[in-house]
Amino acid sequence: MRDWSRHAGQSNPMRMNNRLPVIFILVTVVLDAMGVGLILPVMPDLIQQVEGQGLADAALWGGMLATIFAAMQFLFGPTVGNLSDRFGRRPVLLISLVIMAFDYVLMALAHTIWLLIIGRVIGGITAATQSTSAAYMADISKPEEKAANFGLIGAAFGVGFVLGPLLGGVLAEYGTRAPFWAAAGLAAANAVFGYYVLPETVTDRIRRPFAWRRANPLGAFRNIGALPGLKRLMVITFVYSVAFFVYPGVWAYFGAERFGWSPRMIGLSLGLFGISIAVVQGLLIKPILHWMGERNAVIAGMAIDVLAFVLLGLVTQGWIALALTPLTALGSIAGPALQGIMSRTASDDQQGELQGTVTSINAVATIVAPLVVTQTFWYFTAPENPYYLPGAPFLLSALLTVFCIVVFMQTPRPKRARIA
Repeated sequence: MRDWSRHAGQSNPMRMNNRLPVIFILVTVVLDAMGVGLILPVMPDLIQQVEGQGLADAALWGGMLATIFAAMQFLFGPTVGNLSDRFGRRPVLLISLVIMAFDYVLMALAHTIWLLIIGRVIGGITAATQSTSAAYMADISKPEEKAANFGLIGAAFGVGFVLGPLLGGVLAEYGTRAPFWAAAGLAAANAVFGYYVLPETVTDRIRRPFAWRRANPLGAFRNIGALPGLKRLMVITFVYSVAFFVYPGVWAYFGAERFGWSPRMIGLSLGLFGISIAVVQGLLIKPILHWMGERNAVIAGMAIDVLAFVLLGLVTQGWIALALTPLTALGSIAGPALQGIMSRTASDDQQGELQGTVTSINAVATIVAPLVVTQTFWYFTAPENPYYLPGAPFLLSALLTVFCIVVFMQTPRPKRARIA
């Protein structure tokens, strides 16, 4: 492997002086976020084409494909993170992008459901590089900058969340395969870009041997959870992720049931939400963290979430829900601040492992949350049930977030770890 450490410095990893690597990392995160949304508009038609069945059966297959994707992220997040701790961020990111491009080509050519399943398996593994992107950002950041720079990753994810469905919907006009070809081209182009601009940040000082006992989810949870205070922070990360998933989990159903919104209106409202999060995490989080610090930002962000969840749970008019969007987006300062605290707790040679563990935690939340929030929505909207409250999932999320605040406030301030 080419030695890029001389560009980074043996004793001090490259800081954010050169913006091109940062741009590459953010584009990679945007592509990860776009990956699901870009193909979402055509998946019902594509599954019906390859299976020859109706929309209801296509929805069942679509749910299975989404679960497989999340399961692969859970299983391989720590593995990819540990590989980047051993072999470096650069080869892991570039190889994953190349494989991602071939995976989209496979799905573009797929004419059986089994090829689509294989494509989602591969796609879930390559999307686990979110952990490596976050680890790279941790490598090039000073300890006090980490939370703000994780906010940039959150902003990039918000941009991808907005662009994916919009671009997928436009490309769908050219056929059900068009979004896959576009996604393949974007992944390949970003791999070429990264090849020329991305230096390595894993030096011999922080390089660590690869071990399977640490590279599986359970082993990674055990090793990272052994660091003082991180076990509680991982529990908070999981519960908070489940609570926050109420937006993508039931927003479309909630908007249609409570406000009678059309699919176009639901898409616009989600786009507004994604743009608002991008603004908060890309522009506002740094001055907010400078003003109140990471710990207070976690508490304030979650408190804002509780208020937003309660208001959305009780609101009856659509314009009020839209007006609450800036408030709901402001609560997103909690995630990067929490991630910054966790990153500063782990040693430099554990950043990939830590971010891989966080990826797995979020993947498990992605598996669990849809079942929880959709079942709650069903119970409080089904005609045969006695209570009608479409906003019940948001009230449940408020309770889960209160739990996170209580646990976080009882968690001691973690100390900075040394190299393991």
